[in-house]
Amino acid sequence: MSPSGDPPSILVAEDEMLVAMLLETTLEDAGCHVLMAARVAKGFELIESQQIDAAILDINLAGQPSFELADALQERNIPFAFASGYGAGGLPDAYRHVPILQKPYDMADIRATVDTLLKRNH
Repeated sequence: MSPSGDPPSILVAEDEMLVAMLLETTLEDAGCHVLMAARVAKGFELIESQQIDAAILDINLAGQPSFELADALQERNIPFAFASGYGAGGLPDAYRHVPILQKPYDMADIRATVDTLLKRNH
C-alpha cells in the first residue's frame, strides 16, 4: 500500500511491448497500479503528473538512456530499480547502488525488488 492507503503506483519505463505487458501483468497481480512509459518523454510526463511510489526503468528506452528519469526520481526520493539484459556493466558509477532486475525476468525477482523498493518509501 502507498502512504495514502491506495495500491502502490509503479512507473514502468520499458520500450519492448511484450516485456512491458509481462511487467504490467506481474505487478497488477501483486496489487500494484502500473503507469507505463515506452519513451523517456512519457516517463517525465508521468513523473510530473502522477503519484509514483516506485519505478522500474529499462536502461535503454528506444535508444535513449533512462538516466535522466532516474535523476528526476532521485530528486523526488522515489525508489527505483533498473532493468537490463547486461547487468550492472552499463551503469555509471553514480547508479551502482541501484538494484538491477536482470532480463529475462524472473517473476519472483520482480515482486521481491518492488517489495524492497516500496519498503524504502516508508
